[in-house]
Order: sequence, then C-alpha cells, then structure tokens
Amino acid sequence: MLKVYGLKVSYFTGKLEAYLRYKEIPYDFHAMTAREFMRTIPEKTGAMQMPAAELPDGRWMTDSSPMIDWFETQYPDPPILPDDPAQAFVCRLIEDYADEWLWRPAMHYRWSYPLSSKLLARQISDTMGREIKAPGFLKRWRTEKRQKLNFVDRDGVTEETRPHVEGAYLRLLDMLKPILRDRPFLFGGRPTLADIGLMGPMFRHFAMDPAPGIIMREEAPDVMAWVYRVWSARASRTTGPLVTGIPDDLRPLLREAGTAHLEALNAEATAWKAGQKHHDATVQGATYRNLQTSQYRVWCLETLQARYAALDLAARQALDPLLQAEGVLEPLLRQNGVDAGYEQAKHAPFGRSLPVFEDIRN
Repeated sequence: MLKVYGLKVSYFTGKLEAYLRYKEIPYDFHAMTAREFMRTIPEKTGAMQMPAAELPDGRWMTDSSPMIDWFETQYPDPPILPDDPAQAFVCRLIEDYADEWLWRPAMHYRWSYPLSSKLLARQISDTMGREIKAPGFLKRWRTEKRQKLNFVDRDGVTEETRPHVEGAYLRLLDMLKPILRDRPFLFGGRPTLADIGLMGPMFRHFAMDPAPGIIMREEAPDVMAWVYRVWSARASRTTGPLVTGIPDDLRPLLREAGTAHLEALNAEATAWKAGQKHHDATVQGATYRNLQTSQYRVWCLETLQARYAALDLAARQALDPLLQAEGVLEPLLRQNGVDAGYEQAKHAPFGRSLPVFEDIRN
C-alpha cells in the first residue's frame, strides 16, 4: 500500500491527503520523525520537505503538485482538472497561488500568535521529536523558535508588512464567501484542483490553527463548512456538474493571484536572473525585504507560462480577456521564457526535488 510520510498539522500533507481521500486511493499514514525528515527524506527525494510518499514498488515521491499530477495518470476518473482548458488553467493558477503565496500568512498566523504557536510547537515536538532524548519544554521551545525564525522573521514579516500579510487571509475569506454560498465547490458540484490546492493553507493552518480558525468560524462559516466538505468528499458519492466558463464570482480571486502571487514570482525571477540570493519584493504596495531567492518559485512561474503556452487558440481567445481584465496576463507573461534551471523537473515527482528554501536554520 502507498505510504505517506508527513504530519497531521502539515500544510502540504493536508493537501495531498485531501486529494487521496477524494480519489479513494488507499494509503498508510506515517507520522514523520525528525530523523526521517532531516536524513531519510532528503536521501530518498532530494529535499527536506513533507509530505513524501513511498510506492509499493519502492519508489519515493515528493512535491504535492507533481505527485497529484502523477496520481491522476494512475487514477484518472473522475479527473480533478475540468475538461474546459480555460477552467483547467485557472485551477492551476489557484493551486499555485495557494501553494506559494498563501504560505506566508499561514505560517505567520501559526507562529506569530502564541495562541497558535504554543499548541503547534507541542504537537510538532511531541510527534517529530518523539525519538529525541531531551526535556519536553526544551523541544517545544526549540520548535517554536526555529519555525518563527525561518518562516516568519526571515520571510519578510515585519511590523510594516504584517497588515498586508494578514490582509491576504482576510481578503481570501471575503472572496470565497459569495462563491461558497452559491455552490458547494469552487467550480460546481464536485471538487477540482482549485479546491484541493486551497486545502494546503485552508485546512491544516487557517481552519485548524486557533488564531485564524477563530476568524474563519466567526466571520466565514460557509468557508469553514467548505473546508470540511472537501475533506469529506469522495469521488464515488460527491458528484455533480461543473459550471460553464469562469464564473464572475471567481474574478476577485484571479485578481488577487495576479496582483499578489504573480508579482511575487516576478520578483523571484528577476533576482534569480541577476544571481541574487536575496531580494526585495513590492506587492500591492507592501515591500518585503531580504527574502531568500527561491529557484523553486522561479520554476513555478516557468511552469505557469508553459501551461498557458500549451493552450490552444480557442482557449486563449476565451481566457485572455478575463486574464487581461483581472491583472493576470501581464505579470504572467512579463518575463518571456523564464528558465529556472530545474534539470530534474521532467522526472518529478520521482527526481531529486528542489527545496523551496535553500537556507533553513536549525
């Protein structure tokens, strides 16, 4: 049976599990230890990240997006990408925005608020650190300090940028509320990749962590209901038609992806081309300083450009006016021919994966 290594509080583990549960792909879950995370997983996959999965034939996989793409080749029915190419591209864009842009507010709400950080430090250290012979309070302190340093303090979250970081979450709730009042999932009667992608930040972080969870329950109960609706969805019983085209109520989400996520990816790509290990990025008027330049995120922009280039003429004619109007097309194509130099990309999810952050301090 498929074996999934991760944590029950993990961003991308939750995303992968939501997909596997929906597609009814059986798997054994293994709570990852610190030794496995720092030694076994990098040896097998090339990167210290979770989730990782071991197939029954002994092959190892990592990186949730190409993992899901591979599983779709093995379990194609029902597909989580719509047949409509324009809808499929929008699903890809939403997934990438959820994976890479919403990471910052998700980590901020987890590690900047003691209400969340104390609980999560205990949960993570009790699970990952179960083999470490050290006092519990010391393991919790180290976990809390390490996570906040790497994924909040060193990711541009300051007193100046904090309102913008939190605004990304609050705007997302406001954008999702009208959509999910009218239909059960983003594109209609069953989950698509857009729903699965958003489960990364929305499930294990925003819905489950105390600080953002309170906001969601009080201000956006329809969104909270959707999170658990995706988690409980099963392909054999969660059926229904998808809408036609791109609904107007998705336009604000596209604008956010264009003006926030794609702008951030362009800053990554510009710095990468210049050989800069760190860079500043101005997004929606907020300037994030001294960010690590991520080869992986440059690859994200390269991949989105390639998916757009693969659209046929009819799909582009249908999609371009919308992408232009919502501020997506220009930042998507601003840097023609982005090349991240990710040589193992064609082997994903089985190749030597790129870490999102090269420099993680222990």
